[in-house]
Amino acid sequence: MSKIIIKFVTAIVLLAITACSTTPTSSGVTNPDAGRYSISQDRAPNRDVDVSAIPEVIPQPLNRGIAGNRSPYTVLGKTYNVLPTEEGYNEVGVASWYGEKFHGHKTSNGEIFDMYLVSAAHKSLPIPSFMRVTNLDNNRSIVVRVNDRGPFHGDRIVDLSYAAAMKLGYADRGTARVQLESIVVSGYEQNGSVVSHQVSNSEALSLNSQSEHYLQVGAFSELSAARELSDRLRLMTDRPVFIRSVDSQSKGALHRVRVGPVNDPSEIQQITQSVVAANLGSPYTITE
Repeated sequence: MSKIIIKFVTAIVLLAITACSTTPTSSGVTNPDAGRYSISQDRAPNRDVDVSAIPEVIPQPLNRGIAGNRSPYTVLGKTYNVLPTEEGYNEVGVASWYGEKFHGHKTSNGEIFDMYLVSAAHKSLPIPSFMRVTNLDNNRSIVVRVNDRGPFHGDRIVDLSYAAAMKLGYADRGTARVQLESIVVSGYEQNGSVVSHQVSNSEALSLNSQSEHYLQVGAFSELSAARELSDRLRLMTDRPVFIRSVDSQSKGALHRVRVGPVNDPSEIQQITQSVVAANLGSPYTITE
């Protein structure tokens, strides 16, 4: 009889322990990443990274599915909505970066995060999508591919991979003030293969014979930087290279370096590949 009582009491104790282990925290918020990562604090890699060896991102036609695009979605008790399209997106704010803690783990759309490649996490842009990120502190600019969700704390508008932060020159500081500008990509046939056509947000128009097309290679707040890039581009192409400057009260002067007009898709591709190979940026097509 005493053995039966002991077994009964043991069972009650085990049930109580189990109940305690599954009781929600007092905040009522569950952290979806609890226990997922092997290190608690994010950090940079413990080896040197050659910035010149980090490949550029060249926008390509997208195959976008439901993965990572469920809307609305909730993280840490806050609800977010995914934009129906990236077209027209343009925002200025603070960028952070993420690295070794997340390296090798799945992103929101099921890809494997690689901190040595250029990628980005964004709260509302469709996945995948492309955007140009400009570090407003030093005028460096790169194209990134969005394949993850975040950041979900502080006032940050984007989390870039460690490699992207290296290319933009803020990996050692942690954050930077940036401008984000979406790039809309469409595909069209050229000699039986798909060629990517990239245009910047509100300028997203299809190639047609009635318009003039230009490659925008960079945009700078300093005119001297725009002139330096223009001089280098003139050594690479016979097409006109020029600077188009615009002024705005919120952002000040912006000097855009462009090549063109270039209306032949194969020539657009050739110039783009040459510019990327020379590590002068990732050009995209605009139509006027």
